[in-house]
Amino acid sequence: MSETQTASEQITAEVTSWPGVQAGPGRRGEFAFKVEGREIGHLHGDHAAHFSFPKTVWTELFEQKRITEHPVFPGKTGPAARRIASQTDVEDVIELLRLNYDRLAARHPLSARADR
Repeated sequence: MSETQTASEQITAEVTSWPGVQAGPGRRGEFAFKVEGREIGHLHGDHAAHFSFPKTVWTELFEQKRITEHPVFPGKTGPAARRIASQTDVEDVIELLRLNYDRLAARHPLSARADR
C-alpha cells in the first residue's frame, strides 16, 4: 500500500498513529505535527521536513548527515531540515519525528492522551 502513497501521506499515516499527535496546516503553509500544541516537526509537501532539536542532539544528527541547517536559520544550531527524495528519507523523517515525540513524552507523560 505504501507504494501508492506519497511521502507526506506515508509520514502522516505513521506519525498520527502515535498517541496524542495532531496534524494539520500551520501558519506558513507547512503541515505540522503537534502534541498538546508543541510541534515535533513539520512537512513542506513531499520534499522537505523541518524540526528543532536541542543543540547536542542537533550536532550529533548533523555530524551523522541525517539533517542539514534550516534554510531560514543558516548557521544556527537547533533548527534543522531534512530533504525527502527517497523511501529511506521518508523512514528517517519518521525516525526524527519519533525522536522529538519521545523527548516530549519523557517530559510530559502522554498516557492521559492515549485514547485520542
